[in-house]
Amino acid sequence: MDDLHQRLTALRHDLHRHPELGFDEDRTKAVIARHLRDLGLEVHEGVGVVGILRAGRGNRAIGLRADMDALPISEVTNHGYASETEGVMHACGHDGHMAMLLGAAEHLMRDGGFDGTVVFLFQPNEELGLGARAMINEGVLERFPLDEIYAIHNLPGAPLWQVSTRRGLICSSESLFEISIAGRGGHASMPQVGVDAITVGVEMVQAIQTIVARKLAPGAGAVVSVTEFLTDGQRNVLPGRATLKGDVRTRGPDDRAAVEGFLRQITGGIAMAHGVTVEVSFNTEFIETHNADIPTDAVVRTAQAAGLDTIPDRAPMSFSEDFSHFSAAVPGCFLLLGNGEDGAHGQPLHAADYDFNDALLPIGAAFWTQLVRDRLPVKKGRDDE
Repeated sequence: MDDLHQRLTALRHDLHRHPELGFDEDRTKAVIARHLRDLGLEVHEGVGVVGILRAGRGNRAIGLRADMDALPISEVTNHGYASETEGVMHACGHDGHMAMLLGAAEHLMRDGGFDGTVVFLFQPNEELGLGARAMINEGVLERFPLDEIYAIHNLPGAPLWQVSTRRGLICSSESLFEISIAGRGGHASMPQVGVDAITVGVEMVQAIQTIVARKLAPGAGAVVSVTEFLTDGQRNVLPGRATLKGDVRTRGPDDRAAVEGFLRQITGGIAMAHGVTVEVSFNTEFIETHNADIPTDAVVRTAQAAGLDTIPDRAPMSFSEDFSHFSAAVPGCFLLLGNGEDGAHGQPLHAADYDFNDALLPIGAAFWTQLVRDRLPVKKGRDDE
């Protein structure tokens, strides 16, 4: 293991020991800002951290994004660098994403080889879909205009050297719904006197399953899941109130709007049939993530030239990504790097025994570095400054 790999591994382990949830990444931001300043980059701190590196006289700028937040999950690994914060862990690899990008910043600061501006974007609160918009609303894209933007996410279960991406849709949207049912509670021995909210809720849960199965086109790629069923019932008390909560993934705004409409139609009809009232909320934080053609083709060329196992037209992912708000504002590409197939490295994202693969750190840092040089090439006759 070379010196940079050792230092990136130590940095990743430090970030892993001290995970922080979205918009509370205070220590994480301080570590990143200090690291960037120590390298000699211009640093700007706001809701996130932005590092600026300029070379030559080129007027093009590209952005590279890493996410910073952890998840409210209790880690079950026995690593020496396991989370020291109860109930919080880096179960999605954001610790590794930050370390890879900081490694690229060190490569580019030390060796140059590009002509233009690189904007390193360290984003908070990716997991709840709020961080990218917070940075955009703060004015990061006006203050640091970009021609292109890129983001990497590790992919457990995929081979270590594998890069995969695609033009167009790469990640689904995520919408959260909540259905509140108001019936009439009563004694468990006399159900005919009230209107049991559980019975009504169960009927709604079953009917909601028909949205994907019978109301959307086959192959639409939509997922509708009821994830919580809450009532005010007790051992011998039939509930008068129930709340259903759930998650919707779609691959386009038309299907997203259709799912919302069907949710309201189905629950409204069942509520009317049982003489209860129902309220439905439907909120979308993550929009669909789309990759622009030119940045995506650039990622594929760089990966292939580097000898990485490259999949240029992978299937879209059903998970959602906050990078969607950046790539909706600036032409961009979201790509996946294999995290490995075995042990903790092959465990699913958001699993309590997941771990980022440290062997990926130099691969990701080198990929970022070469992508910058390919997108901001030094012109003949110009010296890299």
